[in-house]
Amino acid sequence: MESTYFKRFRMDLDLGAVRQPPSLRRGYRLVAWNEALVDVHARAKFRAFRDEIDALVFPCLGSFEGCRRLMREIRKKPGFLPEATWLIACGSSPEDLQWCGTIQGVATAGSCGLIQNIGIVPGHRGLGLGSCLIEQALQGFRRHGLRVASLEVTSDNGRAVQLYQRLGFRRVRTLYKVVDGGQVAESAVAADGCLTTRGIEPAAVV
Repeated sequence: MESTYFKRFRMDLDLGAVRQPPSLRRGYRLVAWNEALVDVHARAKFRAFRDEIDALVFPCLGSFEGCRRLMREIRKKPGFLPEATWLIACGSSPEDLQWCGTIQGVATAGSCGLIQNIGIVPGHRGLGLGSCLIEQALQGFRRHGLRVASLEVTSDNGRAVQLYQRLGFRRVRTLYKVVDGGQVAESAVAADGCLTTRGIEPAAVV
């Protein structure tokens, strides 16, 4: 079976500097975590990722059911952080309500906050919504006493890489993800050039 290799970057940010999240454009609002919103996050995730390269890297992102399973797995993680998990909505009535973006955060035992998924639905991009969601998640990490924020991004997603760099994230590792319809494996090249290889689950940081 032929394998496909996807190059991805791990990027980290020092949480020492306190920053004020940017203001949302008029008509948009942040929605904090609520247990009843699991499927809302999943649907926003699906709409944001279904036509993107990450749906090839992580096939679960290409279907609503896959995103629902992923969202429930994230919720069950021991370090799941409601303070770093947000939605963006627009519309003032049930008839015109739209869910425009989603982000989730998880804390590790090593004082690191992991951004699990950051997705903006097409039609709402280019408005600063992604920056606002990331800064809200970073605030949640800081309130939890975490020192570093971390995420992974597919290298071909140039706009996302540029956004993260603009927000202060720096590349610390290059990952080569193998997708062949069976086992998914990952090789990592750290900033010091050392190479390690490890198996991972298909549902991982996006």
